[in-house]
Amino acid sequence: MVKSLWDSEKAKKLSEGLEQLVYRSNLIGADRAVCNWGGGNTSMKTIESDFRGREIEVMWVKGSGSDLATMKAHNFTGLKLDDIRPLIERDEMSDEEMVAYLSHCMIDHKHPRPSIETLLHAFLPFKHVDHTHPDAIISICCADNGKQIAEEIYGNRFVWVPYVRPGFTLSKMIAEGVKNNPNAELVLMEKHGLVTWGDTSEECYAKTISIINEAENYIKERIDEEKAFGGLKYKALSKDERKEILAEILPVIRGAVSDERKMILTWDDGEDVLQFVNSRNAKELSQIGAACPDHLVHTKRVPLYIEWDPQTENKEQLKEKIKEGVSNYKKDYKAYFERNKNEGDKMFEAAPRVILIPGIGMVNTGKNEKMSRISGALYHRAIAVMKGTDALGKFVSLNENESYNVEYWPLELYKLTLAPPEAEFSRKVAFVTGGAGGIGSATCRRLASEGAHVVIADLNIEGAEEKAKEINEKYGEKRAIAVKMDVTKEEEVQAAFKEAALAFGGVDIIVNNAGLATSSPFDETTLQEWNLNMNVLGTGYFLVAREAFKQMKKQGIGGNMVFVGSKNSIYAGKNAAAYSAAKALETHLARCIAAEGGQYGIRVNSVLPDAVLQGSAIWDSKWREERARAYGISPDELEDYYKKRTTLLVNVYPEDIAEAIAFFASSKAEKTTGCMITVDGGVPAAFTR
Repeated sequence: MVKSLWDSEKAKKLSEGLEQLVYRSNLIGADRAVCNWGGGNTSMKTIESDFRGREIEVMWVKGSGSDLATMKAHNFTGLKLDDIRPLIERDEMSDEEMVAYLSHCMIDHKHPRPSIETLLHAFLPFKHVDHTHPDAIISICCADNGKQIAEEIYGNRFVWVPYVRPGFTLSKMIAEGVKNNPNAELVLMEKHGLVTWGDTSEECYAKTISIINEAENYIKERIDEEKAFGGLKYKALSKDERKEILAEILPVIRGAVSDERKMILTWDDGEDVLQFVNSRNAKELSQIGAACPDHLVHTKRVPLYIEWDPQTENKEQLKEKIKEGVSNYKKDYKAYFERNKNEGDKMFEAAPRVILIPGIGMVNTGKNEKMSRISGALYHRAIAVMKGTDALGKFVSLNENESYNVEYWPLELYKLTLAPPEAEFSRKVAFVTGGAGGIGSATCRRLASEGAHVVIADLNIEGAEEKAKEINEKYGEKRAIAVKMDVTKEEEVQAAFKEAALAFGGVDIIVNNAGLATSSPFDETTLQEWNLNMNVLGTGYFLVAREAFKQMKKQGIGGNMVFVGSKNSIYAGKNAAAYSAAKALETHLARCIAAEGGQYGIRVNSVLPDAVLQGSAIWDSKWREERARAYGISPDELEDYYKKRTTLLVNVYPEDIAEAIAFFASSKAEKTTGCMITVDGGVPAAFTR
């Protein structure tokens, strides 16, 4: 049952105008079983004063590209109804004409472009109108016997309109249908959704919920869980087994779907998903088409279904089936595009947005984590719709050409143009060790600022979580995750890369930055001190790079490693033999990996900083005192000492190192590997030669 979320006390405190429309819209969008992400629209008709103080009738309608769950007052558009209503006398009107005409009806051109379905709201003579995509309603609208089912539920209280793409024609059909049925309380749009109305915002919302629940109750009585989707064919693997296999196959999937443009992956093994993918009819049902036109831009017409038996086949067989399946899907999608394209159409990435795997669940792809999750959220809705329809009759969908014309519909694609433009590191995953420290956190912020998804790995998990929270608050939920990792422990490094795969599908950039430093005269250097430097700065960098190399090879789409070395990588630091030797090891290791990685498109370069004191745990440790002692000065004089010994007479900050790392990781350095950049203000003794 869909629950009413209306809070009368809260609603009383809101004005009866736009505030209550925002409130109602947010409640509708809060339950995705009522309305899809980004889909549906709401409206309200009011009397406003124009710029001359004259009273005019205005309709406020959702602006294109916003989401009901989160939209605010500024996401609505006000239009003069006296200018719109005469349109109903027309016999036809193209989309282009409609968009141009409505632009002249806006009371403020700073408002967003009005919803695709603006005329639907304007032509109906009700003060408040909701258009939603409830699972239960679409189960009826996508059933081959849907109209007959509707008659059983609603009697003569509904208007049924056959499928027509939103726009002038559909809006006029709905208005005329309601006019011709004095008992009408709702409109059912075949293969599409629901329209309801009321005299107040509360009445409209209550009607929407009650109409949905009538359908919910009817369907619930007819669903047999054991027979849903034809009953179970496969048994789901255990949660731990699913995660273990996903960590292995996600980089394979990511590589397969990222040949045109890189994709970020998410996965879902919810109970409803597992029930569907493990069922006898999943393959056939999934290939019929989308459960709602609003899904198409985000899910494509059909998902990729992998025929894999979790009880008799192994993960190596699964990997091969994934590669073959993705390849065939892309061929089929390109053929679909060629069969249906209109002049000027440009094909999206041909790779699937939804991948269904028996025993495992669902994998989703998108240009970022958010869009990948949206594809998955919409397919949850599709599963719910098919489950309901399966209990009523036979699931039907738009035909191929109808689907294409929605997927590549200019008015639908316009919404995508409202998203922020992609940046240098969009679609890429960066894994930064020592990510909670000065250089590490500056690097994470720098890469995230240009679109990267970031894995912040550090022994200091509290610090890493704090940095991840900071990035997520600024750039969006789940743009960064924190992972506790000791670079000297093989099992922890391997586990961290599994977490990266499970979070985003793989890695594109690793920044080997975890560090420490010690100082002592050579004859006083203990074996313990030597081993500590070698373990963290040598073995640690080796382990991280090796696991990254494996994952990058598995993806097969190249990769990028940046080692944070030191001026001491090429300069014999006084009283720092262990540290300097380990730092020299790092940069030579980087060159070795670069030599092997070239054939796989894996670039490896090193940045050599010096004296980056700001925000550094190393420089807040005993190292500051030891270095000051080596130079015969007090610790407080150290920063000024380092500045004066540079040829540029400058201090070096974490952001300076982050900028050099970003350069090596970017397309600007795409033909550079095995290289070093010093960022030390110019220390002549450390000039590369």
